[in-house]
Amino acid sequence: MKASKWLNILGIGIVFCGSFLVGCSKQENSDVKTIGVLQYMEHAALDASYEGFVAALEAEGYVDGENIKFDLKNAQGDMATTQTIAKQFVSNQVDMIFAIATGAAQAAYNATQEIPIVITAVTDPVSAELVKDWDVTGTNVTGTSDLTPVEKQMNLIKELVPNAKTIGVIYTTSEVNSQVQVSMAKEAAKSLGYEIVEVGITSVNDIPIAVSSIIDKIDVMYAPTDNLVASAMPVLWNACVEKKVPVITGEEGMATAGGVATEGIDYYQLGYETGLMAVEVLEGKDPSTMSINTLENTTLIVNQQNADAIGLVIPEDILSEAEIVEGD
Repeated sequence: MKASKWLNILGIGIVFCGSFLVGCSKQENSDVKTIGVLQYMEHAALDASYEGFVAALEAEGYVDGENIKFDLKNAQGDMATTQTIAKQFVSNQVDMIFAIATGAAQAAYNATQEIPIVITAVTDPVSAELVKDWDVTGTNVTGTSDLTPVEKQMNLIKELVPNAKTIGVIYTTSEVNSQVQVSMAKEAAKSLGYEIVEVGITSVNDIPIAVSSIIDKIDVMYAPTDNLVASAMPVLWNACVEKKVPVITGEEGMATAGGVATEGIDYYQLGYETGLMAVEVLEGKDPSTMSINTLENTTLIVNQQNADAIGLVIPEDILSEAEIVEGD
């Protein structure tokens, strides 16, 4: 009887201890916040944004696998997939959604107006109907814009190709961010005396045909920070190099992959700035009271290899200031 009694007591103790440990485990897990990362597409700029974001959180003490979990999903440019991922994050009750690029941000915002959303690489969040105002968003969205210095890039064309009269602009017709930049390019070009010839695409396969339709009418090709174009810069470059048409791009990754030059922002730094804003939200700040931030500093980039390939001589004053990159 005594042995049986002690066995019963021991069994109860084991069950109690086990329950206690499970409870502790659940408590520990509840302290680990989850950030659902929705990246619209894979290309250098968006990848760099994510890397900068993670680095900023680590610098502020949020380490993946310890007190934070990054659930990274890449939609590979498919809008239906983007929407599915956003809805899954909401279903999983993540603590925050980090949306990289306009399409990802729109999908996240359409999926939830309650979970905090931190965005980056979104050109104009007001036009994209994500926020009410740049200074105070008024929604569950905050973060950074990659609004590119289009006017500086048009002036760069003037310096690199002084005799140019007509600029081709290639962009994805369905990307709001690209539509905004095309409008900005037209305005800047007008003040400099350029004519703009625009050509829209809906897929990477459209690029060779689109370029061939305008290549004999233009002196320079301008590629804004368009996600589809950015993901296929070698295709664009191959379509332009035969006619020796310089390609000026909206950012460094595009210039490296298939352009001649740019003056643009650093997407790693953009992601880092976004990460610091995410920390504020994680620590209790209301996104609706925050702003959309931009980067003021730009970097002059020259792809000397591509310039040589089309016989474009880069002026010495530009080379002395530029960061020289090589093609991928």
